[in-house]
Amino acid sequence: MAKITSHKSIIFFNLVLILFFVLMVFVAESRVVGRVSTTKAGLVCDKVVGVNSGDTCSAIAQQSQLILESFSSINPNLNCDALFVGQWLCISGKLTSATSMTTLF
Repeated sequence: MAKITSHKSIIFFNLVLILFFVLMVFVAESRVVGRVSTTKAGLVCDKVVGVNSGDTCSAIAQQSQLILESFSSINPNLNCDALFVGQWLCISGKLTSATSMTTLF
């Protein structure tokens, strides 16, 4: 009687183990099939200039032949009231948009 019980528990354990591996393969495959890759929006700066004593945002924009709105868009989060000597500012660049791509295998 002890051998029969032991044999049944081994079969049960093997079935649980097989189901576990099947489930793991299913989960792994579902992660690959619907993979989504995203890129964040950002700035690609082609040319920079260093701030000198007495420089202002409008003066740097004018020297770079930019309107102030364009200058501000390629220098996000810039506080024009707190420029400091040696600060690098972008004077030529492009804004990239966020993209999303789904890969299906």
